[in-house]
Amino acid sequence: MASFIVEGGHKLHGSITPQGAKNEALQVLCAVLLTKETVVINNLPNILDVNNLIDLLASIGVRVEKLTKGTYAFTARELDTAYLRSADFLKKCNKLRGSVMLIGPLLARLGEVTYAKPGGDKIGRRRLDTHFQGMVNLGATFKYDQELLAYRFSGKHLRGCYMLLDEASVTGTANIIMASVLAEGTTTIYNAACEPYVQQLCRLLNNMGSKISGVGSNLLTIEGVKELHGAQHTLLPDMIEVGSFIGMAAITGSELRICKVGYRDLGIIPDAFRRLGIRIDVDGDDIIIPAQEHYQIESFLDGSILTIADAPWPGLTPDLLSVLLVVATQAKGTVLIHQKMFESRLFFVDKLIDMGAQIILCDPHRAVVVGHDHQRQLKHHTMTSPDIRAGIAMLIAAMSAEGTSRIDHIDQIDRGYEDIEHRLNAIGAHIKREK
Repeated sequence: MASFIVEGGHKLHGSITPQGAKNEALQVLCAVLLTKETVVINNLPNILDVNNLIDLLASIGVRVEKLTKGTYAFTARELDTAYLRSADFLKKCNKLRGSVMLIGPLLARLGEVTYAKPGGDKIGRRRLDTHFQGMVNLGATFKYDQELLAYRFSGKHLRGCYMLLDEASVTGTANIIMASVLAEGTTTIYNAACEPYVQQLCRLLNNMGSKISGVGSNLLTIEGVKELHGAQHTLLPDMIEVGSFIGMAAITGSELRICKVGYRDLGIIPDAFRRLGIRIDVDGDDIIIPAQEHYQIESFLDGSILTIADAPWPGLTPDLLSVLLVVATQAKGTVLIHQKMFESRLFFVDKLIDMGAQIILCDPHRAVVVGHDHQRQLKHHTMTSPDIRAGIAMLIAAMSAEGTSRIDHIDQIDRGYEDIEHRLNAIGAHIKREK
């Protein structure tokens, strides 16, 4: 396992450009299975989760061609059905959470798929009911194979229907959309997730010949078609990385330009940081974080303590709450961070408390942060990254801390952030990778 050795207390300067969006990449990569023609995807980030999914597609029989840095061509002309029933396929699925979105396109394309329970971050219960029930609504059946420890789906003739999702699951919505585009008749999905990355998936599919309307809303209508054709697609900038860079600049008191952020698709993210007192200036499609010695947390209009909570889009993405929590440790004031979706995502705060942060973990979902107002630096510490987002939050804390910190198990960070230490060192950070 590799580790980061982080020398804290250094100012950042200059500019940095976010990578392509990880979560969008995992969706559109699965969509290439829906056509025999070539799909070209631009701006793919060079990160573990994306590379593992590309490797899995190649194992399935997809011809993968790297055209330039970040641009790949995928041709799923013939799929290896024998491999799809192999133990190796199930093993690879088990290591990658995003592989769950293979169910919809493989079911639509082949009429059957065997799938192992996916891996991913250990951040609490992450149920698959929305995915499975969506396939059942379209006419598929599934059963659990105790010998293979896997689910067997069958659905030779998927038919469109009306369905009301019990939760606005992003990956669940994406899976159902991909199964529906080749189904017979019309599918209506209410309470659909409407994140920009789901919108991007719909745009790609429409460019491939799908008929999806209501894109950007929580009510999608999909008219099934006989077949799809090739297309070209460019990923949005990664909004989580944009938020991470805002947090790094703020907590280190640095001036930083973040370039080509896709500001229109950031939603409420900039305002969430502004509520912590962080100034964000917009210059075209760049945002500029001016150097601030102090930033003060707002209160609600009635004077009560500010609460920052995650919510389905256009609410705040849960993936940034860990970053906002760390940034709040050096703000002036108090804030309640409420992580509604995952019950284990706040457990990393004990490391921040060991670094000198004033945090009360109320329960698995809520933490009260009392900021230091930069009057007292966090102390260096040795930590282990439990998941992608906690890992980057620990890195941000270490960058602002006094002394040299160590972060172990950084392959978790590598799953979501491309070449992060070199990119940050280029703007003033002092991070060394140690094997």
